[in-house]
Amino acid sequence: MKSSRKRRVVEVTVEPWEFATPFRITGYTFTVADLIVVTIEEDGVVGRGEAAGVYYLNEDGESMRQQVLSIAHELTEGANRERLCELLPAGGARNAVDCALWDLEAKSLGKTIWELTGIDPGVTQSVLTVGIDTPEAMAEKASHLESGKIKVKLSDDQPLERITAVRDARPDAEIIVDVNQGWTFEQLVDLAPKFAKLGIAMIEQPLRRGEDEDLETYDPPVTLCADESCLDTSEFPGAARRYQMINIKLDKTGGLTEALKLAAMARESRIELMVGNMMGTSLAMAPGYVIAQFCRFVDLDGPCFLRHDREHAITYTNGILSEPTSALWG
Repeated sequence: MKSSRKRRVVEVTVEPWEFATPFRITGYTFTVADLIVVTIEEDGVVGRGEAAGVYYLNEDGESMRQQVLSIAHELTEGANRERLCELLPAGGARNAVDCALWDLEAKSLGKTIWELTGIDPGVTQSVLTVGIDTPEAMAEKASHLESGKIKVKLSDDQPLERITAVRDARPDAEIIVDVNQGWTFEQLVDLAPKFAKLGIAMIEQPLRRGEDEDLETYDPPVTLCADESCLDTSEFPGAARRYQMINIKLDKTGGLTEALKLAAMARESRIELMVGNMMGTSLAMAPGYVIAQFCRFVDLDGPCFLRHDREHAITYTNGILSEPTSALWG
């Protein structure tokens, strides 16, 4: 006897979202985010997921769209999140589908994401980010950020001058920095004590992915966080030997399902956590808000860089995020 379950309808689109102003990090300047949106409809209920992809792994909107289309048949036939992990590798395409499946399940059952995961949401404050610019311009930007938590993008060009300018402009703020693989080990050893004296709370991804083995015998004066050096659970053991914190991004893990597993591994190993984003609208930040409940640092300010956001958007009040509504996701 054939199942009476209706076949799903799966759609995937690429949407260009413009930045309000160009955003600079080590080696890249972003002006447009090409986001994929996956919608899965079943019995009149629609789940949505969004992803920006992992730019340093050469993912873009079209490559992610093609990945989703390659498994469209399996999705229409009812593939679940566990099967999805067998169909697609970790990355943006799987993230968008995984989050759409979570959203579909929540809406189909009439439950919230908190009921599905058993996690209790609390007050969640994101850092607000200062991109690379002149020291003076970065200090000016920091002085106007209405948050007590600031993330500063740095490279190997004037890192001390830039962070000193930001610190002078915001002596009140808790500041973390993100180097995006921009330093050598020798630069880290030289700069870390100086950053410690400035009261910098954390340095994210100072060294290149795959070239950070020296950290295994290094005792840093500032907490070091792995971003590019820890994509998913398969890379956690190595990262845990080199870093004191892991930045979980759903585009890296391939969705909330894997992200929850990575968070559990880190907590069991007493490795601190951060949640980040590869840019996106509030639709992409909402699943990250779930992981944020486990994190010392939260970096979910992606929509703040865009000219516009989606309907039912998350709001940012002095860096504090409103809890995502089910009309948005989950």
